[in-house]
Amino acid sequence: MVFPALFAAGMTLMDTTDGVLMLGAYDWAFADPIRKLRYNLTITSVSVAIALLVGAVETLDLVSDRLRLRGALPAVAAHFDRHLGAVGFGILLLFVIGWFVSVNAPRNSRAAPYPRIDPGSTAADPAGTAPSSGRDRVPDRS
Repeated sequence: MVFPALFAAGMTLMDTTDGVLMLGAYDWAFADPIRKLRYNLTITSVSVAIALLVGAVETLDLVSDRLRLRGALPAVAAHFDRHLGAVGFGILLLFVIGWFVSVNAPRNSRAAPYPRIDPGSTAADPAGTAPSSGRDRVPDRS
């Protein structure tokens, strides 16, 4: 009875840690629209690459096992299958690298790709710096 309780405690700890880390990551990413775009693009790209790699290796392992294939590719698939722990650490490393790239990419860029636009600006003056002539105001009819 001790092992199920330890497993439940460990999963609770990991789930709580994941929730706290993701809350911080989303707060950081949603503070700026460009940052949010870069973060989502980076994490999605890493996830797709990992899914394709794991899917290809597992498919190759299954097909080579069923068809009793021999050669270099089935040997590589079997090697990955035997060392899933190391593959898991490699996946974790890819996510850490992806996070690092998405955090540091805005700092390394020379200029912002889009100018900041004042919400009260017009199309002729996107920065909102020109003095208003008063013609754009709607008369009060009360």
